[in-house]
Amino acid sequence: MPTLNVSLTPELMELINSKVTGGMYHSASEVVREGLRLLCEQDDTRRLRLDELRREVAIGTADLDGGAGTAYTSGAELAAKIKLNGRTRADKTGSTSR
Repeated sequence: MPTLNVSLTPELMELINSKVTGGMYHSASEVVREGLRLLCEQDDTRRLRLDELRREVAIGTADLDGGAGTAYTSGAELAAKIKLNGRTRADKTGSTSR
């Protein structure tokens, strides 16, 4: 297996050492490999979420292009509508935070 030398902060060295001495891992290499596996999983999750967001935006854009949507004459009008919707929801759920 190829080796790679890296520089770590004292805090990261302490974390690795605590994982090994705590018995969770047999070596520092195992800790680093697990961290990299988790990083890959996190990257995959971000990519999937971004793909889903892009799909949702495409659906919304297509809806708007097809005439679905509400036109507002001003930002103040839109803000008032949003506030009213929020207050209506809060009243229905019994929420008192405003």
